Amino acid sequence: MMKRIRLAATAALVLVFAAPLHAQEIPVVPGDYVSVSMISVDDGHDLDYINHLAGIWRKGQDFAVKQGWITGYEILSNEFKRPGEPDYYLITRFARFEDPAEGEKRQKAYNDFMQSTNAQMEAASAERAKYRHQMGSTLLRSWKWRN
Repeated sequence: MMKRIRLAATAALVLVFAAPLHAQEIPVVPGDYVSVSMISVDDGHDLDYINHLAGIWRKGQDFAVKQGWITGYEILSNEFKRPGEPDYYLITRFARFEDPAEGEKRQKAYNDFMQSTNAQMEAASAERAKYRHQMGSTLLRSWKWRN
């Protein structure tokens, strides 16, 4: 008899706590993906790099926003840089990944808009690599509060 009472009490407790947990929604929903590139710039080349960002990079990012490929972008500078840390963080936000066919379509549209070929863009990147070094990148996901 005692065994049955304990079993019934345990079952009642499980039901009391399980129902609210099951009915409870997660308080957040997934937001944009956030790509973060970490960039180090050699001494004496900050202006060179900022001019690149203000020119070609910004033009391309603004185009991507207008196309709906990205939802936003920004530049953060590391104001109290320690050894081994980047000077700049380039942040790009986007809602979804493109599939391969969409990626090719975007690359063509981007090249047409920038009036440049992949080879020309690679050569320009190689020139910047003389003073600009990509230390790494990471992909994050933002979360928004559920309404």
